Amino acid sequence: KNISLDIKQGEKIAIVGHNGAGKTTLVKLLMRFYDVSEGEITLDGANIRTLRLSAYRNLYGTVFQDCRLFSVTVAENVLLRGDITEDDRERVREALRESDALERIESLEKGMDTIVTREFDENGAVFSGGESQKIAIARVFAGDAKIAILDEPSSALDPIAESKMYENMFRACRDKTVIFISHRLSSATMADKIYLFEDGEIAESGTHSELLAVGGKYADMWHKQAQKYVGEEVDA
Repeated sequence: KNISLDIKQGEKIAIVGHNGAGKTTLVKLLMRFYDVSEGEITLDGANIRTLRLSAYRNLYGTVFQDCRLFSVTVAENVLLRGDITEDDRERVREALRESDALERIESLEKGMDTIVTREFDENGAVFSGGESQKIAIARVFAGDAKIAILDEPSSALDPIAESKMYENMFRACRDKTVIFISHRLSSATMADKIYLFEDGEIAESGTHSELLAVGGKYADMWHKQAQKYVGEEVDA
């Protein structure tokens, strides 16, 4: 409720806040999984309800926290289709490199032709949660979407792997709009603008430095998280 924001082409936007604050709901509204009950969402001035739904959703490349891999090859999981050509294979390889999954995939006997899961192939590969997220993230790198939406895409990654993933993401998506949700505020420092959600509303907005200077709720969350990574000095 009472949401008003303007996202420009190529901007990198972070959506932060506690569980239940409305972050994922905003993403679902943007993608028309829900329609707004009041107000409107526009794309280049046109109400998104007037746009053909399939064409509108094709603008988005998405990675959600509960990403799913299918029992087909790694390459088909990245491109989300079959009929993989040689050009496609190079595209998949580069996408896996950007998502930091290439080394793991190339360690497999059949590489990107390996079947995922053992549902239909007893020799299929079973990936950890973090590895599965990296393959799902590769879908964004391999796609032609103009807007990338990342809803807690790195929840299964450690902080160092997450930081590397976002650095790669912003470099590869420099011409794309990126909207990402993250509970780890360290990733929000890379955003052009941060929106802090609380009780379904925007409680604060600005750059990382601006929000720290305000000393409000974002700053409080930042300092509490930072304390977890600052150890006490120990005499040798």
